[in-house]
Amino acid sequence: MTSAGAGSTVASLLDTIDNQRLGCELAGSDLYAEALAATAADVRAGGVCARLLTPLASAPFGDAVLLRFLAAVHVLVLDGSAPRLATQYPSVGGTPGPQLGRLFVEAVTEHEGAVAARLGLGVQTNEVGRSAALIGGYLTLARRGLPLRVLEIGASAGLNLCFDRFRFEAGPQGFGPVDSPLRFVDPWVARAPDLSGVVDVASRRGCDLDPIDPATDEGRLRLRSYVWPDQPIRRARLDAAIAVARDLPVTVDRADAVTWLRRLLADPMPGVVTVVVHSIMFQYLSPDDRAALFALLDDAGSRATGQAPLAWLRMEPGGDQAETRLTLWPEGTTELLCRSAFHGPPVVWSGA
Repeated sequence: MTSAGAGSTVASLLDTIDNQRLGCELAGSDLYAEALAATAADVRAGGVCARLLTPLASAPFGDAVLLRFLAAVHVLVLDGSAPRLATQYPSVGGTPGPQLGRLFVEAVTEHEGAVAARLGLGVQTNEVGRSAALIGGYLTLARRGLPLRVLEIGASAGLNLCFDRFRFEAGPQGFGPVDSPLRFVDPWVARAPDLSGVVDVASRRGCDLDPIDPATDEGRLRLRSYVWPDQPIRRARLDAAIAVARDLPVTVDRADAVTWLRRLLADPMPGVVTVVVHSIMFQYLSPDDRAALFALLDDAGSRATGQAPLAWLRMEPGGDQAETRLTLWPEGTTELLCRSAFHGPPVVWSGA
């Protein structure tokens, strides 16, 4: 690569780092904003971060290279491999201080091989806070009087498939087991969805390119590594959802979304509402796969009937917030249910 080409690659990488740094800052993680500022400085200096990240500078946004990088370092903290950096990470009892950036780069330098190996793993957030945005859609569908057949694409460890075993409360209203380990108390701003009624889940299944088993130590470590270390509420939700999943294991098939759905939506299924659901996963699909998914849903929707309806429930970025929308066939209607933070609460409900 020419020096001009190398300079362009580094400049592109630095822009990506700065955008991710700003994103972390706006989403409430000062720790990751500082870690990424130190990463950028090390890239400019041609250090270990440059060696690890420059070869990936041209990766598409959906590859989430920097979130992989941050998670790979977080693993070192969580498994005890980076004790000095751990003093700065609240996820293991530390407190961020002025040495955070230096200790971050030192840990990457000391464990360069381990970080490089984990850079090959995709992002698997499995953010269960997103269930607070999705639950209103499930309750709306349940009022059609049919059980739900739930199919989640990009399901990771399948934790959000346990949504009906979480507890949701809004003032005197409530849905879900009162003794659930995971409770959402007033996650909605101003107005909440109607939490009355029963959701009968006839079946639940997911797919993911690289499913995680939350019943294993490695699976739990990997899931926790993707939770930003200075956001303890998210970590508490994850651990509570893992506890729920122990009593309700779900199947997550190793498959791509389009191939998997093409098989499962080949024929309408009478007697249930088939619900295709996903949350913050579009960015991981190629443009061709997105187009194929839209065509697949349109085709399946055209064959839906009143006794074999199809629903598409999705929470995806809409500007600087996430938007949860519900499309229902055979009616072919689409409704904006709510807006929320990308990780879930607070949720602004706007649905019926």
